[in-house]
Amino acid sequence: MCYAALGTDTGGSIRLPASYCGVTGFKPSYGLISRYGVVSFADSLDCVGVIAKTTKRVRTVAEVIMVPDARDPASASHALRSNASSHSPRLSAAHLNGLRVGVPAEYFPSELATSVITPTRRVLSALQSLGATIVSVSLPSTPYALSAYYVIACAEASSNLARYDGVEYGLNVTVQRTRSGDTATRSYAATRTQGFGAEVRKRILLGTYALRADAFDNYFQQALRVRQLVRDDFNKTFRSPDVRFMESPPAAAPDQPDVDIIVHPTAIQPAPLIEDNAKQGLDAYVQDVLTVPASLAGLPALSIRSESSVGDRRGWPIGVTIVGQWGSDDMILRVGEMVEMSLRS
Repeated sequence: MCYAALGTDTGGSIRLPASYCGVTGFKPSYGLISRYGVVSFADSLDCVGVIAKTTKRVRTVAEVIMVPDARDPASASHALRSNASSHSPRLSAAHLNGLRVGVPAEYFPSELATSVITPTRRVLSALQSLGATIVSVSLPSTPYALSAYYVIACAEASSNLARYDGVEYGLNVTVQRTRSGDTATRSYAATRTQGFGAEVRKRILLGTYALRADAFDNYFQQALRVRQLVRDDFNKTFRSPDVRFMESPPAAAPDQPDVDIIVHPTAIQPAPLIEDNAKQGLDAYVQDVLTVPASLAGLPALSIRSESSVGDRRGWPIGVTIVGQWGSDDMILRVGEMVEMSLRS
């Protein structure tokens, strides 16, 4: 229908649809694409990204819009971008010799559908054929990332969406004056009840609870600690440093090889049926389990199509994600482009 499209990705809202629909979805490093004009949901997680049929199209669009913008206070400066780029490995146009690819064991949980494994191996084989080295890595804080993500995202949503009170922003529902009751309070409640859908209201309530004085330390603060552990896991695994916070990465564990990129399945299953998703309840949120760690750490992540899920009765697409250190966006886009060409050949 179009050459490419823009979307927002807070915890996987570009990468998961891309995986389900058999296209390419790119979430950039946090701060590399301006969010000016985007309705804030979770400020520390929201990213604008690109969806297109191929990585080549994604890169064409991303190269135009990945520029600093003073109107977005989180936008990274030219100097920071240049520093990050200088630490990224230089790739040959013909091969990936010297590139080290990490495969984290924690990204293959018990919930992972067996039909996802073969397409992931196909991408790893393509990387090997291009000259890359595949090694196993461990990101031990991954199992806690999903819970931390939902606490942080809901808390920030509760704060951000409080502005939609019907006075200055958003829908206004007028409640008739009665002899008893506060008309302003009732009007405010009616505005937010009608102006937000059920899922948004649920997340606002969860976030408001997490920010209560008696719950703040046990929920929001703990979630921030987990976020730092997730970030530390990545920094101990990547060869390149996270130039936002340090000049060099923490020392890796003796048995932890340094890698340039991480590869893992984008989703734990092919696209779920609408009726199945409605029945799952809280289980539906597990679909984000593989995408939220990169969001918490603010890292670039590219979901590319591998193949249809042979073992799945629907034969629907499967996506595989390439994750890099902060600021290595151009590198992972080039790797994705080479892998796609190899898979097509």
